[in-house]
Amino acid sequence: MPDPVSRLTSARILVGDSLEAVNRLVYGRGWGDGLPVIPPTPERVERMLGALPGHAPQESLGQMPPRWGEATVEKLAINAVMAGCTPAAFPVVVAATRALLEPQLNLYAVQATTNPVAPLCVVNGPIAEELDINSGLGAFGQGWWANATIGRALRLVLLNVGGGRPGILDRATQGQPAKYTFCVAENEAESPWEPLHVERGLPQEQSAVTLLGVAGTLNILDLGSKDAEGILTMVAGSMTALGSNNMLLGGAPVVALCPEHAAILAREGLSKADVKRELFRRSQVPLGRFARENQALIASYREALLGHPGPATPVPVADRPEDIQVIVVGGAGPHSQFLPSFGGDSMPATRPVEV
Repeated sequence: MPDPVSRLTSARILVGDSLEAVNRLVYGRGWGDGLPVIPPTPERVERMLGALPGHAPQESLGQMPPRWGEATVEKLAINAVMAGCTPAAFPVVVAATRALLEPQLNLYAVQATTNPVAPLCVVNGPIAEELDINSGLGAFGQGWWANATIGRALRLVLLNVGGGRPGILDRATQGQPAKYTFCVAENEAESPWEPLHVERGLPQEQSAVTLLGVAGTLNILDLGSKDAEGILTMVAGSMTALGSNNMLLGGAPVVALCPEHAAILAREGLSKADVKRELFRRSQVPLGRFARENQALIASYREALLGHPGPATPVPVADRPEDIQVIVVGGAGPHSQFLPSFGGDSMPATRPVEV
């Protein structure tokens, strides 16, 4: 009987039999994110590959910028092991990598920019519950194995396959904590609207991932609003920061509504499309409020939308209402979040998860 790991083709490195020795090697060669990793032994990698039995280890999903490394299934498995993923989560990592390579996401710019942008992975469908991916209280935070390790696996793939090493090909001026891990499930059970993947054309029963280039998070605290008018006013007002990427460049900003805020909006008969239209209308800022030099930049960057604007010309946070991405995330409490995106050169990408 052949060696069960003989089909693995990646170069093997012999290192001392200790976690410390492995992590010194990984850190010294720039293969990690600064946190300890699980040693990617051939046996562990083979178990990870077993979650996708119909795919050869050297099957390539494509070349990943900016280094243009070949994103083979085996390389994804190696990074998933290092991140601490379970084999059951590996199909999500593969689907998310496929989404990262979709042209509209513009991964080259996302990886190499001075902006702090990081890909957010939103998981929908049955697999979110099967893997226990957090969509409720603290979903964007710590303490959940699946969220942490799936997001971390993608970051290690971006680093080791795509070459997004900080200070070298990743030129982010300051970066952000989401560059460690950024994965969440949508709270479909408490959402009054269709889930993100259904909105983007997939069946309800299909597990899927959507990748979005996100530049940060802004908490929206609304303790007082008890109706849609109040919620929309507070959320839209939070979207109008003059320095956000979206004000200067358009794009696909994300509004992550808590279940409480979403329920208030839906109770007054607003669909998700209605919410997007209202947020688009209310989050416009007169061009004259921007610094003079930035007025000229906005007029140039968004000429197709604004034409020849004057100081009173309203500048919207996105080019179209449907470009605003609305999801429901979180648990009890009056806190939603605004997540500005990278800009008009990077738009969301959705791929089904192969189970």
